[in-house]
Amino acid sequence: MNKVSSLPVDYGYLGFLTIKTLLVFSFSGLSVNYFTQPGLTVTASRMLSSVGSTGIDALKLHSEPYNLIGRKIAIGQVETGRPGQFGFDKAVSRNYIYALAQAFFRDTPAKPNTDVEDHAGMVASVMVSKDKTVPGVAPGARLFASAAGTSKNSGQIEECLSTQHVAVQNGGDVRAINFSFGEPLSKDPRPDAVLDGNALLTQCVDWSARVHDVVYVIAGNQGKGGIAIPTDNFNGMTIAYTARREGIFTKIDYPNLSDAPLGVARSLIEREINVGGRRGISLAAPGANLSLYDMNGKLTRSNGSSFAAPHVVGTVALLQEFGDRAIAKQLKDKIPLTESSWNLNARRHEVMKAVLINSTDKIKDKGDGLNLNMSRTILRKDNQNWLESDAYRDRKIPLEYQMGAGQLNAFRAYQQFSSGQWQPEKAVPAIGWNYGSISESTYQDYAIDSPLKKGSFISVTLTWDRLVELQDKNQNGIFDAGERFKDRGLNNLNIYLMKAEDNNTDKSIWSSESDVDSVEHIFHQIPEKGRYKIRVQYNQKVNEQIQPYALAWWSITSK
Repeated sequence: MNKVSSLPVDYGYLGFLTIKTLLVFSFSGLSVNYFTQPGLTVTASRMLSSVGSTGIDALKLHSEPYNLIGRKIAIGQVETGRPGQFGFDKAVSRNYIYALAQAFFRDTPAKPNTDVEDHAGMVASVMVSKDKTVPGVAPGARLFASAAGTSKNSGQIEECLSTQHVAVQNGGDVRAINFSFGEPLSKDPRPDAVLDGNALLTQCVDWSARVHDVVYVIAGNQGKGGIAIPTDNFNGMTIAYTARREGIFTKIDYPNLSDAPLGVARSLIEREINVGGRRGISLAAPGANLSLYDMNGKLTRSNGSSFAAPHVVGTVALLQEFGDRAIAKQLKDKIPLTESSWNLNARRHEVMKAVLINSTDKIKDKGDGLNLNMSRTILRKDNQNWLESDAYRDRKIPLEYQMGAGQLNAFRAYQQFSSGQWQPEKAVPAIGWNYGSISESTYQDYAIDSPLKKGSFISVTLTWDRLVELQDKNQNGIFDAGERFKDRGLNNLNIYLMKAEDNNTDKSIWSSESDVDSVEHIFHQIPEKGRYKIRVQYNQKVNEQIQPYALAWWSITSK
């Protein structure tokens, strides 16, 4: 018999194991070892996978009728090292579970058997593993990976060069890039460096997100000398990680230190939390005790936001495959893209960010749909949930310190995204999204076409970019060593939940009015049955008069 894995005892696991699996209990190590006969399918491990129903529920999208695996969608990965490439690097000659579209060292082609790292390979496998036992989120996606080099021979300049090079691959059509690495504040050359968004690498990420239209997904390792830079980005997403409770990923794990600076560690953590009260975490994803293959083909247990972030990148690939399919259908049916809900706006990084944040799990639905059919309740380290957080109570705070907006749910993200784009000129359905723009001192109203159900929740997310520009000395349009970026700041946008007949925001039912964040988020209970609208308002100009934005909403009508 072949040993497949060793998992810690969690009684929630046991109900998922099939009769094809022989269980051997080792109480001395408090672990459950399970073995299978050669040729048998390990259905249990797929169910227990962070990609399955106990995690982000992406496996459902792999199957009919959805049939989404990220085909033809280009995604990227930047780390100090790179994943091994089968047939190119000897280190992975026996471990063919994924294929890379191309591998690089910074902005040049990779050399065989150099800069290959286990960590990078395991991160890649979360995204694109084709293994039936431990599948990736998007096994059909095309992964471009670059090694920036170790901290001894590289820094933020080399990391930015690597990032830029990945962003322009696939004909300039890379949809998302994973960062499961970063720089400690102690290595930042700025005097008295803090997380204010202005480290070179952070500015590089925000510039590239806007210029190359890429979703940047950053592992959220802040605190105790962690990889704080570029977790203070504005235009990407920073990810915390969850652990299993009773077999299901539901709780922010203890090593995450994206929390308020209190107690003995106050002075240390204060330096590694975003300045000005800006929230650092966008959302959480599974990252504790994951079973992943190392370069030798051995299953190992892995922990950290390094492995949570690629769940988000893989989910972007699934959604983008669906979006490209929908756009292609519109073209086939000869419907002009400008008249369709499915056009190139579906590829915008702001749209992906809004969709992923707005569709997270927060509070488990009781079966009546009032909690937007959410599948589970997500808990902070102190076992408090979203409804007990300051983000729920305070209009100035859009996201919770530890969990952001909640935990990634790939299937719910599909539901949010597949509802399509709806313009504010007409009444919009209960679920939808829009990519638009707004002028200084104006607003856009999205009136929901049916009365909302009393006691139901509504979720609304608004995203937009900080304006970072390249100071391009040689005017070649790309970042070169020796060049810098300029932070032109963040325009201030707000969102309001209002009764349909009201026009004064002072009468709003609820709102999200942060002065410092590039995300606004509402999760609020509808007080009474009636017609409601969402208002997007351009509150204060800091740079440009016209501000592009993405809006996503999810509500329950009384029909």
